[in-house]
Amino acid sequence: MMISNDHYSNAGVNESPPLGLEQLSTAVLLLDQDFRVCYANPAAENLFEFSRKTIAGAPINQVFVETGGLIAACEAAFTNSASYTEHEMTLATTAHTYQVSLTVSPVIAGGPRLLLEFYQIDKHLKIAREERMQLQQQYNREMLRNLAHEIKNPLGGIRGAAQLLEHELPKQSLREYTQVIIKEADRLQSLMDRLLAPNRIAKLSSVNVHEVLERVRSLILAEHPEGLMLRRDYDTSLPELMADHEQLIQIVLNIVRNAVQAMQGQGEIAFRTRIARHVTLSKKSYRMAIEMKIIDNGPGIPEAIREQIFYPLVTSKEEGTGLGLSIAQTYVAHHGGSIDCDSQPGRTCFTVLLPYNQFNHP
Repeated sequence: MMISNDHYSNAGVNESPPLGLEQLSTAVLLLDQDFRVCYANPAAENLFEFSRKTIAGAPINQVFVETGGLIAACEAAFTNSASYTEHEMTLATTAHTYQVSLTVSPVIAGGPRLLLEFYQIDKHLKIAREERMQLQQQYNREMLRNLAHEIKNPLGGIRGAAQLLEHELPKQSLREYTQVIIKEADRLQSLMDRLLAPNRIAKLSSVNVHEVLERVRSLILAEHPEGLMLRRDYDTSLPELMADHEQLIQIVLNIVRNAVQAMQGQGEIAFRTRIARHVTLSKKSYRMAIEMKIIDNGPGIPEAIREQIFYPLVTSKEEGTGLGLSIAQTYVAHHGGSIDCDSQPGRTCFTVLLPYNQFNHP
């Protein structure tokens, strides 16, 4: 983007910028020679969720909490008196993390010295990632359904044969072995049923997501009466959703149980709800969505499986089946929503977005 230097020759923090910057859909910041913010256009206020008044005169490394790449880009443009572009950069405020493309252009005349243009690429990356995950999940679910059907028939035969054999055995001590066969067959039968369970049609009714979260909270505290702290941060103004009540409970319960197991029953979990506006889910745009965040302070998801945690049978736990998150994602997909995870040691956050108007809710 080319800006005439004459526009800024006498510009100050409180002066009005050229009308063109106000109307741009691209987020723009202007910095002085000390990398302090002189101006932010409305697109930047909207993208980064701050007010130009609150950041006017602030150093750029106070506006963003992660600024290593940003400062380096500014220094390169300023030192070389030439535009500098970083196609993929991570920026973070105290509230959110952003994936952006950045172009820094020097303004040689007096006043503001650098013009920063930000292009948000989060949505494009998220859509591409969702598409890949949906295709992979569809393939995995089809494969597992076929496998489950193939296993169920011989499994029933094994269990029946073990029962018949048990009646013929003369010693009680020998019957212990048939009981092992029967119990293991029942366990595998339960596993097959769970693999096939997500295919049932959602039963829609008006659901309060806070009631769902409170139900899960009660269940978890009953299972782990000591060592766990479950905090609430609810937006009580949220409307009710047309959703499957039992499926929503299962979504939250599977995520929370995973967190509890990872923390070995000791730690803190937070439930957070908000309204998300103007979201895109599965290539569809929605005016409003319900956002649920489940945040724990556990050890985090091992890096080796972070990209596969929603795949069936992927788990880091010895006793785990790797089906909980896969089923949760399937139920979220039934509601036209999305589920995402951001994890690092000390903080793992699952975000569930459910579109408010997906089912023409009044």
